[in-house]
Amino acid sequence: MRDAAGQTGADIAPVTRSGGCCPTGLAAQLAAERMTEAGAGRWVRPATQDAVALDLMVPAIRCAACMSAIETGLTNLPGVASARVNLSMRRVRVLFDPASASADAVIARLRALGYEAQPFDAKAMADIDRDTVGRDLLARLGVAGFAMMNVMLLSVAVWSGADAATRDLMHWISGLIALPAIAFAGVPFFRSAILSLRSGRVNMDVPISLAVLLAVGVSLYETAHSGEHAYFDAGISLVFFLLVGRYLDHRTRAVARSAAAELTALSARAATVILPEGGRAAVAIDDLATGALVEVLPGERIPADGVLEWGQSDLDRSMVTGETNPEPVAAGAAVHAGMLNISGPLRIRVSATGEATLLAEIARMIEAAELGKTRYDRWADKASRQYVWGVHVMSCVAFGGWMWATGGDVYRSVMIAAAVLIITCPCALGLAVPAVHAAASGRLFRRGIFLKDGAVLEQLAEVQMVVFDKTGTLTVGQPGLIAAPSDDDPAWPLAAALAEASRHPLAKALAEAARLRGITPAKIDTATEIPGAGVEGRSGAITLRLGRADWVGAGSADTTAVWLRAGDAEPVKFAFADELREDAAETVDWLKSRGLRVAMFSGDAEGPVARAAAATGIEDTRARMSPADKLAALEDLARNGVKVLMVGDGINDAPSLAAAHASMSPVAASDVSRAAAGLVFTGHRLAPVRFAIETAGAARARALENFAFSALYNIVAVPVALFGFVTPLIAALSMSGSSIVVTLNALRIRGFRP
Repeated sequence: MRDAAGQTGADIAPVTRSGGCCPTGLAAQLAAERMTEAGAGRWVRPATQDAVALDLMVPAIRCAACMSAIETGLTNLPGVASARVNLSMRRVRVLFDPASASADAVIARLRALGYEAQPFDAKAMADIDRDTVGRDLLARLGVAGFAMMNVMLLSVAVWSGADAATRDLMHWISGLIALPAIAFAGVPFFRSAILSLRSGRVNMDVPISLAVLLAVGVSLYETAHSGEHAYFDAGISLVFFLLVGRYLDHRTRAVARSAAAELTALSARAATVILPEGGRAAVAIDDLATGALVEVLPGERIPADGVLEWGQSDLDRSMVTGETNPEPVAAGAAVHAGMLNISGPLRIRVSATGEATLLAEIARMIEAAELGKTRYDRWADKASRQYVWGVHVMSCVAFGGWMWATGGDVYRSVMIAAAVLIITCPCALGLAVPAVHAAASGRLFRRGIFLKDGAVLEQLAEVQMVVFDKTGTLTVGQPGLIAAPSDDDPAWPLAAALAEASRHPLAKALAEAARLRGITPAKIDTATEIPGAGVEGRSGAITLRLGRADWVGAGSADTTAVWLRAGDAEPVKFAFADELREDAAETVDWLKSRGLRVAMFSGDAEGPVARAAAATGIEDTRARMSPADKLAALEDLARNGVKVLMVGDGINDAPSLAAAHASMSPVAASDVSRAAAGLVFTGHRLAPVRFAIETAGAARARALENFAFSALYNIVAVPVALFGFVTPLIAALSMSGSSIVVTLNALRIRGFRP
């Protein structure tokens, strides 16, 4: 579970943070400068054979135009293979060739684009969002709201008929209140617009800032010339409602990020290491080394992956199994970082830390899902890039057209141009797909399903056929005892003692069955494992054998049983079977009810495959298939236009998982299979297959609905604004409302009920 170079979390330096009212202000700039001075290469980690990855936190990312500018600007940098922006996490992941590019060059390019960056850290991002951005927006919102109410009260006097000196006085007082309030409350928009223009591009805050400045400029002109109308109330109200929209957008993004936040909460902060001399020391997680012996008390989370060496307890293993009920563990059990120890003290030998743990792998899957690009994303990105420039063109056309139509009425022409600038911002279009992906991946996460790429959702919604592997997929993948002597039979203690001396899967299953029955292994003199045969031992003058039927003299060739022979006594049989997952038949029935074809591709013999098919109701079965056979069958289906979801777990399934239109693998599968699959699910049931297909269908529906709403909004809004039917204030309400509608529609996935 390590990355390409086996790098762990201890190799990645922590984020350097400093105070400040806003992460995009001086504090972030100084942090980025320190990072560059120290050499940003420290934050680079291997990604592929030819590229390294750099994950950066860019708090100033706000919209689709920001995403497009960053991705285009970075991919144009020599040596950069790809750049992906996660709008929800405001994260940028850059893959580049270290021979021709560097982390410092990436940081410098971002700064040239107008964005300050820091090394990404989920905890730091959560702290910034919770303690800085939200509070900062609320403070500015409060000032704008207070000023708006006072200016509105002063406007009442003008609306009631005040004229001459009284009207001018009210206008000047309104200006004295509104101008400082706009200067303070509008900082998020003005700062973003300045950075954008400084880098030679435009984002959604450019037209917003222009509209606010136009409204204020016209109002000052009218007031200075004793004009009848001044619109300070409209200017401050515009800023207020824009801030309302931005704060609500901030909150809904926080909801979308909650899956990552929940996962971060599972990480232990420190570990108690048992020293060789017997003492104990508290060690930071980043300093924990493999091979260390750690102590985990009840109520603590396990700090790293490892093997339980001492103790018995109950663990909350829901992050891996998907089951909420605690599971008992004893010496020899494998445990993973993030699991909660419930009842007894444990001592664990660490086998993987930091980025090599299962918890870190799950986190990478979630991040990859949100960073992935689908066909819908590409449509939205392309449309947004063109539309941002189109906004300014339409605004200029509106100004020129109304100057001609009104005979030179500058005020009315400016107000209409400002309304066009605001109402046509492509915020909803930019949020249409990323919001859906964030909500869908969070919903799947809560059910123990981890996306590795957002494009998998699109692919999963298109599948026409589901192909299951048998062993470890339709079945639990572990032998279960189905026939044995009674618990009081004297064969049990002898069999348990011999089984504990073997590494064979059936012997391990037999030893586990004895423990569950409370059977104490007999005391025997010797026990020696004979490769390919079984275990031979002695108890006094009696020779004991546990193993293959022909080796112990049972005369049967049953490969799913072990036999015990004690001296000259008759052999005793312990039979095993790989049991089906409890909901396998139910899942197959549901898939068929959806009109999906279901098949089983297995490398097992015809007999076990036929029994599994009969129990699950799968008619299309193929046995004794090699990995090449499975791959060829899937390629043949693809050539015939069949889009297949492959569900498998073994190393032999990896080529098929990679080749299928969509793929899923249990979390207990081999590392190779998990790497090849598009989704990984936890638990002992197949219900995640059904849940993932349903969620993918809902996500596609929400994405298409968002596209349709965005298109309808612009079809209606653009003509209405061009013909002068809306003010800048109404335009601000409409633009903010469209973004909120799109985001809330995406969040409907969280409450989706099949």
